Amino acid sequence: MIEQIVFYLFAGMLVFSASMVVVMRNPIHAALFLILSFFASSAIWLLLQAEFLAITLVLVYVGAVMVLFLFVVMMLNINKVTVEEGFARHLPLGISVAVSMVVAMGLVVGSDYFLSERYTAVQQLDPNYSNAKELGIAIYTEYLYQFEIAGAILLVAIIAAITLGMSKLKITKAINPNQQVYVKKEDRLRIIKMQAEPKNKNEESDA
Repeated sequence: MIEQIVFYLFAGMLVFSASMVVVMRNPIHAALFLILSFFASSAIWLLLQAEFLAITLVLVYVGAVMVLFLFVVMMLNINKVTVEEGFARHLPLGISVAVSMVVAMGLVVGSDYFLSERYTAVQQLDPNYSNAKELGIAIYTEYLYQFEIAGAILLVAIIAAITLGMSKLKITKAINPNQQVYVKKEDRLRIIKMQAEPKNKNEESDA
């Protein structure tokens, strides 16, 4: 009974925070509600005895990704007028996409696969059970190729992001040794002859 109350509490908090992420106009407030939704999701995973996934969600997404996202949002100069104009323009398309997603999720969740008896109650596991060990065994045995493909995709994404970020920068600090060896004094030094100028009368009076 207590587990059901806690589940409904965090589930309602998750639905509320996820809705506020979409509704809030301030991007910083939306990011803070997204952090709250991550905490609610991790609490639900703790109820499902998935401690490793719960702590990973808090440490990785809340502790690293969302902090970086907040810094990026605060450093960007977002024009709210342009954002509101684009929101009003694409509102019908967004509503249609949202309705189609809700219908698709309802068809998936309401299928016979999720209504089977194995999802009716959470199986109580042994205190010495390690879900991190079971997750590692599943990843590196049954889902090994999928895990390697995901790692390769992330590597390509990192290289692409660095390439796109550095393509517009022309200020490189690299030094060419060949140019330093064959440099001449005429290339670096220029001597200019200037005529002597008489002193100002004010300067002479001050002296």
